Amino acid sequence: MREGWKYCSLEQHIKLIDYRGRTPKKTESGVKLITAKNVKLGYLQNYPEEFIAEDNYEEWMRRGIPNYGDVIFTTEAPLANVAQLLIHEKVAFAQRTIVMQPESGILDQTFLKYLLLSPEVRDDIFSNGTGATVTGIKSSLLKKIQIPIPPFQEQKQIVAILDKAFTAIDQAKANIEKNIENAKELFQSKLNDIFSQKGEGWEEKTLGEVCEKTKNIKWQDFASEEFEYVDLSSVSRETLSVTETTTVNKENAPSRAKKIIHEGDVIFATTRPTLRRATIIDEEISGNLCSTGYVVLRPTENISSDWIFFYLLTTKFMDRMKSLQRGASYPAVSDNDVKGSKLSIPRSKVEEKQNILIMKNLQEKTNSLIKNYEQKLEDLEDLKKSMLKKAFAGELTEKEVAV
Repeated sequence: MREGWKYCSLEQHIKLIDYRGRTPKKTESGVKLITAKNVKLGYLQNYPEEFIAEDNYEEWMRRGIPNYGDVIFTTEAPLANVAQLLIHEKVAFAQRTIVMQPESGILDQTFLKYLLLSPEVRDDIFSNGTGATVTGIKSSLLKKIQIPIPPFQEQKQIVAILDKAFTAIDQAKANIEKNIENAKELFQSKLNDIFSQKGEGWEEKTLGEVCEKTKNIKWQDFASEEFEYVDLSSVSRETLSVTETTTVNKENAPSRAKKIIHEGDVIFATTRPTLRRATIIDEEISGNLCSTGYVVLRPTENISSDWIFFYLLTTKFMDRMKSLQRGASYPAVSDNDVKGSKLSIPRSKVEEKQNILIMKNLQEKTNSLIKNYEQKLEDLEDLKKSMLKKAFAGELTEKEVAV
């Protein structure tokens, strides 16, 4: 440990105001309410925007009033998200949050935020967590977590270095995230252009008109057989492929495990359709089952699976699904809603193949580009963790602070 540094428990120099176990009556307007859902890793997000009545504020906040710069910590669901209160307006807290108020002149507020984001302290917190389904930490254990505390002026120097570095990193991340969005928009724009073509050489048909009828399994005919089952979570939204299946039989199959799928079928999730879960069934999965939460589109010989698949990714189709979906908790569309969608199809099979090749090449390039960008985002997060580790090992200020 660096000279002048010491270790102490969280409770030694920090006042903890625990708002757990209480759910306030919410109102349409009033005092802004902050819960664990608003606290992210290093920042507060506005959504969900909730309020309590102004008249209830004093009574509700009798455990303690937060100050500007206080550190907010989530105790579960999720555990150990950390942010700093950097707004001057009156706010209320509830549901799985603790406000930490460090002792003035002993522990800097922003230093504490960074400290709680550091890998070592987070590892210590999680090692003290409990709960089989949802990991949380008891207040008595949280208070005993050991933290390093350098001299106050050195804390200020560490904060200044991290603030500068993290601002640059966050800007770099924002630029990369914008590049990812631009890549997705370019791919989307090209799809929309291809499927908006009409006139001579093109015809417009519904999906129902270009797809064959499919069948559901009759379990009484397959009493002793097993099948691989594609449920709603089996299709990855990122890769648009089946990433996992479960083995089912007549005895253990979920009630939704009914639709028979074959190679070349295109399946699209009709539950939460705007999540864009779609894929083409390959030879490995052929002859198995998918959930009734998918519509199975089996193309006739006059159209390719790829043409249907790419159409399902267009803005036109997704806008239609959004307008037709029903249900607040589990929005869904029907198979007929999907099959009633109209798409443009080239009369020439050569032109169809040429356009499919264009879309596949662009998709491949887009996915490769996004993968590279995502790796850069991971590298920047790793850089943050590395700097935090150095900061609380006393390595960031070795030259700036005399030992």
